[in-house]
Amino acid sequence: MKLTTKLLAATAMVSAASAANAVELEVMHWWTSGGEAAAVGKFAEAVNERTEHTWIDGAIAGGGDTARPVMVSRIIGGDPPAAFQFNHGRQAEELIEAGLMLDLTDVAEAEGWEDIVNPPSLLDACTVDGRVYCAPVNIHSWQWMWLSNAAFENAGLEVPSSWTEFVAMAPALREAGIVPLAMGGQSWQQSGAFGVMNVALAGEDLWFRINRDKDASAVRSPEFRAVLEAFGEARNLAEGLDVLDWNLATAAVIEDRAAAQIMGDWAQGEFQVAGEVEGEDYTCLAGLGETAILSTGGDAFYFPVTGDPEIEAAQKEMAALLLSPEVQVSFNSAKGSLPIRGDVDLTTVNACTQTGLDLLANGNVMPDGNQLIAPDAQSQINDLMTEFWNDPAMSIDDVQERYAQIIENAS
Repeated sequence: MKLTTKLLAATAMVSAASAANAVELEVMHWWTSGGEAAAVGKFAEAVNERTEHTWIDGAIAGGGDTARPVMVSRIIGGDPPAAFQFNHGRQAEELIEAGLMLDLTDVAEAEGWEDIVNPPSLLDACTVDGRVYCAPVNIHSWQWMWLSNAAFENAGLEVPSSWTEFVAMAPALREAGIVPLAMGGQSWQQSGAFGVMNVALAGEDLWFRINRDKDASAVRSPEFRAVLEAFGEARNLAEGLDVLDWNLATAAVIEDRAAAQIMGDWAQGEFQVAGEVEGEDYTCLAGLGETAILSTGGDAFYFPVTGDPEIEAAQKEMAALLLSPEVQVSFNSAKGSLPIRGDVDLTTVNACTQTGLDLLANGNVMPDGNQLIAPDAQSQINDLMTEFWNDPAMSIDDVQERYAQIIENAS
């Protein structure tokens, strides 16, 4: 499609949407921490100020594992919200197959999403049988460790530059009364941290063999066993901090009670809300300082079919708005994530975000596990890793073989 045609189509779509009556748009999501709330507020502000419609916030506390079943229940029960947040990947496959999701292909074509969404895999994750069913809004990467500069200073240590250095410093941190590693009590946190360690300590090739190729022999390898052993050691480093939610673990790092946390770049939003300054108060290590790579996970918005033409017009107007340059900058700057557009100005971002942008620009990227592993298998992995985390008596042989069996049966 020629650019002129795209612009005319986009103009026609905006005009048609603007002509629709004002609609209240209930939007369901699980962004409830301080940094997340500040970020989603940018979306709400854009909808309320730039359209005739009203954002009705439907936040659900407890993270995605809690929120997703509630959202799905609403949809299949015939009481869908206007929009809802899922992660990039395969989480909405069954809803799309059931015909419950609004087809956004006309919006994607009119707005030129194929040309602006970077990396293209994020739009691919929204596409089923050539039709687009979601609006990707950010790039989030799990591949980070966040460090409290003051915690290391209080222990008489330099801030480490790698996981290996950090582990060596753990005894001195303990002696200073500081918990080396902050970890929350939810399974997705423990499983996510393990995934980061898998890539950082064993390399991306092994990770791809497991998650993309479903190669159970890779799980049974000595290299994967070494990661499991390191994860068991990490469990020991986390003793002494009893929190459930991820942002409370982040708060322990912000308050210098814990030295470090393995957590996605959404943690940076918490540092910003607390007034922390990168380089002065905290340090970030991509790939634990061992294997610098950016996983391209993140979030997308889906829009359930309602059968109401006015709601559908408002949904499509909202989808286009979420990917507009100004909204992409304001939301992602607050969220700590990267925009899915490669044509926006982010020259004022801090060094952590700039590191992510550089990795993206240089092609040092990999997909998120949610894009390759079906939700049921991912749930089994989460359960297994949290069981291993909470049971020191569980043998490496046992967890390694059970993990291999999950991969053998994964789709």
